[in-house]
Amino acid sequence: MKRLNYQTLKELGYGGYLLKNAPERVLQFGEGNFLRAFADCFIDLLNEKADFNGKVVLVQPNARASSQGLTDAFRQQEGLYTLYLRGMEHGQKVSEKRVISCVSRCLNMYRDYEAVMDCAKNPALRFIICNTTEAGIVYRPDCRFEDAPPSSYPAKLTQFLYRRFQAFGSEPGKGFVLLPCELIDDNGAALKDCVQRYASQWQLGGEFLRWLDRENLFCSTLVDRIVTGYPSAEAEALAAENGYEDRLMDTGEPFASWVIEGPQELSKELPFDKAGLPVLFTDDHRPYKERKVRILNGAHTSMVLGAFLAGKNIVRECMEDDTIRRFLHRTMFEEILPTLSLPREECAAFAEAVAERFRNPFIDHALLSISLNSTSKWKTRVLPSLDGYQKLYGQLPACITASFAFYLAFYRGTELTGAGLLARRPGGDVYTISDDREILEFYFAHREDSTGELVHAVCANVSFWGRDLTQIPGFEDQVCRLLEAVQNDGPLAVMRCLL
Repeated sequence: MKRLNYQTLKELGYGGYLLKNAPERVLQFGEGNFLRAFADCFIDLLNEKADFNGKVVLVQPNARASSQGLTDAFRQQEGLYTLYLRGMEHGQKVSEKRVISCVSRCLNMYRDYEAVMDCAKNPALRFIICNTTEAGIVYRPDCRFEDAPPSSYPAKLTQFLYRRFQAFGSEPGKGFVLLPCELIDDNGAALKDCVQRYASQWQLGGEFLRWLDRENLFCSTLVDRIVTGYPSAEAEALAAENGYEDRLMDTGEPFASWVIEGPQELSKELPFDKAGLPVLFTDDHRPYKERKVRILNGAHTSMVLGAFLAGKNIVRECMEDDTIRRFLHRTMFEEILPTLSLPREECAAFAEAVAERFRNPFIDHALLSISLNSTSKWKTRVLPSLDGYQKLYGQLPACITASFAFYLAFYRGTELTGAGLLARRPGGDVYTISDDREILEFYFAHREDSTGELVHAVCANVSFWGRDLTQIPGFEDQVCRLLEAVQNDGPLAVMRCLL
């Protein structure tokens, strides 16, 4: 079977949108599934619907041995790949296919260092996108200007920006709009801080520092789309259906959201609105992050541990259970939404979309996978909603408080191994609790505690929560009663009582 490329599509009579030749306007650090199903999909639609007329140069920022195969695939397929977006929209199952044609080439920072740096001389290049994982935006003082390349992504970027400055000096308009997609707080500000520190450490000069600040826009962003990557189980069938082999196929859900903190004038350079894309330019992305973390992530964390103990294994199964679905609905709409700063109508629409996303028939999102590091997740995703609700109404939110009892029941392990803390579901099967080692050791040390002793020890552990939760009026007692009920009657019975 022929490999996907422009000639193959021509021979097959492909009638979809393709852009074969255009200037390279975007440099993208990160070639992974997420950016290709998110940012590159958006740019491809910008090309088709808003005459953006731009290609994307992908840069692999690490030296993984497997990256050579991906580089070869991009070369053989001339940057083309097939993207499937599948899920639920407005109560209906949807499946859309699109051949993405905005990628020009894929380079590796370690094998193609000078080719990457030469991109800085391209006057048409204007945008830099990155997703180097949450650990990517980090300052490492051992990185040197002479390294080719240095180890940290911000150091690589500083070299690239300096090469741009050398090529064009202080010429207006030759700086970049930088759109980091890493899932850390204020990612744009964090990236800019690292770059400025390297510029100072490497003594690149005051003019360069002023150019960095004056001509480059580091935007903090918030991205949202579940991407499931290469469909291994379906690849052969999809190839037969398409009439070509595609080693770069990618899959994700239809829902997407990109919040970009920056001036409204930026929408003229990136006319996402003309392409009908879900992109919001704002002067403050934080309320939108609060909404996502509290509703999407907080709902996950509030629901999954109790649902898992009730015998469920994937998110979609939870949505098919009337009790769990109603528990989730009450948690989102009655306990989380009132605490958010954005208008309730906007938050309610987002919550409805979240519930629909949880029903996606194409994604088997494992509850055990979501359960990883639940201690820090409960602290950052759920505790702020509990505080907000109590401040607003003067009482504890019932479902959120119950989620803490579910968390405690889930963490009642009996055997500590190198893989994690082993525990047993009411149905009898053994599962592994995965969290920071000191947290697992704490729970193992308290495995013989009575219910009251365990609740007190966990609530009073300031290292877990950053504060003493026993100081929340009534919280310890209510959690104690709920945990007793979970252990005696099961989590579903507790959820039904709350409803």
